[in-house]
Amino acid sequence: MVRKYATSFVFSLFYVFTILLPMSVLGQELKVFRVQDFNLNGAVKSCMVITNYGKEEYQFNREGILTKAITRYNDEDYDITLYKIKDTLLLEKRLENYRDGKFVRNTSIANLYEVDTTQGKIVTEKIISYNKEFLDQYEYEYDVEGKLVSIKRINDKGIDETAIIYEKNNGEYTETHYLDDVILKSIRTSVMEGENKKNVLIKDYLEGMPYKAYEQIFTDTGKVLSEVQFTFNKSKNTFEPIESKNYEYNLEGDLIAEKIKKGKSVTEKNYHYQYDGSEIKNWIRQIVTPDNTYTSRRIQYYPKEEPQESKM
Repeated sequence: MVRKYATSFVFSLFYVFTILLPMSVLGQELKVFRVQDFNLNGAVKSCMVITNYGKEEYQFNREGILTKAITRYNDEDYDITLYKIKDTLLLEKRLENYRDGKFVRNTSIANLYEVDTTQGKIVTEKIISYNKEFLDQYEYEYDVEGKLVSIKRINDKGIDETAIIYEKNNGEYTETHYLDDVILKSIRTSVMEGENKKNVLIKDYLEGMPYKAYEQIFTDTGKVLSEVQFTFNKSKNTFEPIESKNYEYNLEGDLIAEKIKKGKSVTEKNYHYQYDGSEIKNWIRQIVTPDNTYTSRRIQYYPKEEPQESKM
């Protein structure tokens, strides 16, 4: 019997819960995920997400940092990601695969991190299989302001280095990535005057040539209002839009409408919510129309910490 797994499951959930995240964080740079990254508020201890294609469970510590994620395709097939955190610093990330209820060692991997602050800050990431096979090593170098300026990849094929250059010009900030001196990506960020909005334009390059681009507009609270996807037309030597999306939110900050335009086709999705009874008002059921798909969430909170009485 051949099993088919919903490989897009994790990405579908992350799209739902991280639509508010800038696309610039989706690169190699290390990131510690927090409650807010999953469209959750308050002292959330765990969140079980249930859809018609599987389940995803997130567990957080008291500081609101993600420590464990479980993707369940069915009762016997699931993946577990474990995060070891110390003082908001990521020390380990382990991905463990289980199939037919059994641990699959040869596809499970560990990411181990070491921090060196003797000269600036350098984070070394070693990727090792559970069979103790070395797979890859990355070195992340940061400047005195804490910005990532270099990513060095070391493996049996050699060494590749990505340099990241930051520039400011007329109120615009540009972040450019070069792999072995060949441009990979540029991220331009500008603030729209008088509108409290931020415009982010990301251009991707293939072998040094323009390939595709994304433009997003964010509110001052980090919500995506619109995004446009471009492809590069070589004959015209310019980027051309191929798809655009516009988003609307309710007073709670949850997505309620998504309008998608592709060519002459325009489609619209609407999101309807049922909220829990807490004062925080996290949603526990989402229905998307006209698809009539649903997502449910079971949320557990940490109990409130009672203030300790002072002893006289």
